[in-house]
Amino acid sequence: MTTRLYHHPIFTEHLTGPGHPERPERMAAVEAALEAETFQHLDRAEAPEGTTAQLLLCHPHDYVRRLAKVVPREGMVRVEGDTVVSPRSFQAALFGVGAACFAVDDVAEGRASNVFVASRPPGHHATRLGAMGFCLFNQAAIAARHAQACHGLPRIAIVDWDVHHGNGTQDIFWSDPSVLYVSLHQMPLYPGTGAASETGAGNIVNVPLSEGDGGDLFREAFHDMVLPALHAFAPDLVIVSAGFDAHHRDPLGGLKLTENDFDWATGQLLEVADRHSGGRLVSLLEGGYDLTGLANSVSAHVKRLIVG
Repeated sequence: MTTRLYHHPIFTEHLTGPGHPERPERMAAVEAALEAETFQHLDRAEAPEGTTAQLLLCHPHDYVRRLAKVVPREGMVRVEGDTVVSPRSFQAALFGVGAACFAVDDVAEGRASNVFVASRPPGHHATRLGAMGFCLFNQAAIAARHAQACHGLPRIAIVDWDVHHGNGTQDIFWSDPSVLYVSLHQMPLYPGTGAASETGAGNIVNVPLSEGDGGDLFREAFHDMVLPALHAFAPDLVIVSAGFDAHHRDPLGGLKLTENDFDWATGQLLEVADRHSGGRLVSLLEGGYDLTGLANSVSAHVKRLIVG
C-alpha cells in the first residue's frame, strides 16, 4: 500500500492579514517541498469538504453556527486573540475536517498505509466550545471520533509534537479513557497548559520540555515516556498532530529540533502503528511558522511515512 497526501487550493484562501504567522505561504512552502522528485510516487488526493455531522462529533451545534455567522463577507475579523477569519476561512477549516475524516477512512478500509493531511488552519487549540490559537475546529479530535463512530476502532492514540500544548484536544478527551492524548511541548509557553500533573482520566500524558531543549532530550523523553504509554495503551489507530514549530528556526517556539528529529519520531510512531494498529496512521499538519524549517520538516516526515 501507499502513503496518501490530502491537499486543496482552498487552504491558501484562509487569510489572516499582514504579519500573521499562520499565513497562506505556509501551505505554498509545504506543497513546494512535496513536489520534489523524492515524492513523485506520492498518492495525491484533493481534500473533500467536511460535513456538519462531522463537526458535531466534537463541537456543539451552537458553536458551529456562531462561527459560521461571524465569518465576514469581505475583509477579516478577529474571533479570539490572534485567531482571524476571512470569507473563505470556515470553508477551509471544513475541508481540513473532511480530509482528516477521509484519511481515517483510507487507512481503516485499506486504501492507504498512512496519510498526511496538508491543511490549514490548524486545529489542536480548538476546544469543544470555541476557537483558539489560530484554530477553528479540532481536526485530530474529530478524526478520532470518526474512527470510533464509523469504523469501530475503539482505542485511538493522538500524539502531538507541536511546540505548543494542544489544550483543545486535551479538553475534548479529558475524561475519556478510550482516547490517549500524548503531548510533547515547550513549557512555559502558550497556551499555559500541559503540565505533567494534568492526566485526565489517566489517558493524558503531558511531556513538557524546556526552552533550549534539543533533539537529544526530545528523543529521550519520547523513548522514556511516550513509547511506553503508547505500547501500554495498544491503540487501534495512531493520529499525529504534526506541528513543526519545535524546529530550531521557528519564531514562535524555543525548542531546538531539526528535521532529523521529526524523521526519527515518525519512524517510532510507524513502529507503534505496525505493532498495534495494523499500520494505521494519520498525520495532520498543525503548526510550523518558519517556511524553511516547515518545508524541510514536512519533507522529512512524509519521506519517512513513505519508506516506513
